[in-house]
Amino acid sequence: MEHRTSRQHVVDMCRTMLERGYLKATEGNVSVRVPGHQLYAVTPSNYDYDKMRVEDICIVDFAGKHVPDGSGVELKPSIECGMHANVYRDRPDVNAIVHTHQPYASALAFLRKEIPALTDEQVRFLGKRVAIVDYAPSGTGFLAKNVQKKVANGDNAFIIANHGIIALGTDPDRAVFNMALLEKVSIAYLLALTTETGKVYTIPTAIREIAFSKLRKDERRIAAQITEAVTPLRVPDDEAPPSADAVAAEEADPGETPGYAISEYLDVPDTMRRLKALVAQPVRGLRHDALLDVLNYFETKCRGSKEITDRAKQRIPGGVQHNLAFNYPFPLAIDRAEGAYLTDRDGNTYIDFLQAGGPTILGSNYAPVNEQVAAVIRESGPVTGLFHEYELKLAEIINQYMPHVEMYRSLGSGTEAVMAAVRAARAVTGHKMVIKVGGAYHGWSDTMVYGLRVPGSFRMNAKGIPFGATARTREAFPHSVGELRRKLIENRLRGGTAAVIVEPLGPESGTRPVPRDFNAKVRALCDEFGAMLVFDEVVTGFRVGLGGAAGYFGVTPDLTVFGKAVSGGYPMAGGVGGRAEIMNAFGSGLDGKSGAHIQVGGTLSANPLSCAAGYFAIQEMARTNAPVIAGRAGDRLTRGLRRLIDKYGLPYVAYNQGSIVHLECSGVMLLDMRSPLKLLKENKARKRLMEQMGAAYTAHGIITLAGSRMYTSMADTDAVIDAALDRFDQVFAQVEGV
Repeated sequence: MEHRTSRQHVVDMCRTMLERGYLKATEGNVSVRVPGHQLYAVTPSNYDYDKMRVEDICIVDFAGKHVPDGSGVELKPSIECGMHANVYRDRPDVNAIVHTHQPYASALAFLRKEIPALTDEQVRFLGKRVAIVDYAPSGTGFLAKNVQKKVANGDNAFIIANHGIIALGTDPDRAVFNMALLEKVSIAYLLALTTETGKVYTIPTAIREIAFSKLRKDERRIAAQITEAVTPLRVPDDEAPPSADAVAAEEADPGETPGYAISEYLDVPDTMRRLKALVAQPVRGLRHDALLDVLNYFETKCRGSKEITDRAKQRIPGGVQHNLAFNYPFPLAIDRAEGAYLTDRDGNTYIDFLQAGGPTILGSNYAPVNEQVAAVIRESGPVTGLFHEYELKLAEIINQYMPHVEMYRSLGSGTEAVMAAVRAARAVTGHKMVIKVGGAYHGWSDTMVYGLRVPGSFRMNAKGIPFGATARTREAFPHSVGELRRKLIENRLRGGTAAVIVEPLGPESGTRPVPRDFNAKVRALCDEFGAMLVFDEVVTGFRVGLGGAAGYFGVTPDLTVFGKAVSGGYPMAGGVGGRAEIMNAFGSGLDGKSGAHIQVGGTLSANPLSCAAGYFAIQEMARTNAPVIAGRAGDRLTRGLRRLIDKYGLPYVAYNQGSIVHLECSGVMLLDMRSPLKLLKENKARKRLMEQMGAAYTAHGIITLAGSRMYTSMADTDAVIDAALDRFDQVFAQVEGV
């Protein structure tokens, strides 16, 4: 089917307006310009729009003539297609048109009252006035010409006598927005007229009732938006941004305790208030024309990636082996990584804020570590199957910077480490229950795929996992210390709580950031109820600082889970460490001691390649002060993003915890089961917006994690961050409504 994307936009517009009550049954018509052609896609004539399909949409040329696709089953286009053709021909800035019927706009036409400039918003988006187009029979050339005369002045909304209204937009979302704005100003002006002192306007009773009820509903909605609104974060133009270069230039004192990446802990209540305000608003993404440019980038500049990932779908489920690689509209194939940059198969270079999901704090493909690892591997090979000195060296250097990790057991991944920690906690305490924070990610083991990413979702993502595997797992809502206490009390009747496992910065690497004292309160509860506190430091370990989040918060967990950074970006990155009396359980009886022993294994765990890489990477991080440098780069990036968000008046939220930077444009990760209807209704749209923004960043040379999270590294100099901010500026300038 030709021009499928434009047809789909028409269907999406119809569904949006049906949901919001702007379009009813067969009243009106909708169209979208086909980019690069003298054509547009338009709804068929007298069609039930709630049953609209992509294949039902008609293609018409700028002369108003139907262009059949040859199937022989196409419906006839709207009888108003000539009017649309005239608009597209005379207004190149218009890419979408809505024509529908409104009783209050019809009342204004009846009174011959054009809408004057009532608000700045109206003037900005609709024009200085909303003119009335003279009557002409529906579907005739007379009506098309009457509209053509009015639209030439550049306004974007008109009342058509006896035919409702017409709203124009630079893209489909803008046309729908202008439609809604026109409805609001029509009601406001109509009510102003009906209450004008000394004058009486005869308006049919039915129209008056519709207008008043609609206004009351709008007043409640607007009042709620004002209540939930937050003042923008202002960044003074003359403020000197944080500098990673300044930290890098400082000579490290070998005897000094390494610092932390978080220069100032964020204001959690204010951040959560802004995130909730974002979720309360309709989504705001790219303009239609800008999104088409993004998709065109992938189609024309990334052909090599598309070819190889399409081939991969024949042999690899989904075409990629890791969730991080699932990018919209298709995955990129990377050939080269170095420092702050990635280069794809087609030779396109990107600023890399993915950093392999967070482990490469030194920057990608860091040569000093590679050279030392290569020297070890030349002697021993990547694996021996027997003990190697770097197993001990890695455990010792972890203990050097994290004294609470008295013993360390290497495993293959963070998922394996979480499994081992839970098993050890149950074996040592004799308790059975495990509590996690809803929305947190602790790997994909059977026990932990519970309340995954969406708080309160329980087993919604647990397909293929038997009920017994999660029968002793519970979740508490983020930030709710009171609910955690209740779960601990309930678990007393179920055999007690073996462990409470948390991401110390908050679920999903701080997507829901925790208050500064949250971890200390959880520690106190664990002590009160005889449960172990497990810190999942897969992301935060070494990235927050060499002392990890435990060192930063000053809270000592019983067990700590490692991954990603513990091997400096090399594979087989994972392990668990903690107090010696707990860690002895991992001896599997080989140490000759009595007591609880658990079975864990892995032929490739603690191989020379991974252990040497981890040891040398931690050494280099300490020598270069990499976590602090990366943290200041995160500060600079966040400050710049906030300035851009304020510049363009966007509802987006940017914040960071050191080198972990969050840029929320849709707030999809803030949806939860406390509002299940909102989750069901908005999840797909908000997820789609996040994917589209991620694609836009990529098309402008920035790689992010799913369009909402970024990891900075030591390689991100001030120049790199400033270049990235210039590219974000270009993307934000293309957001709908800017």
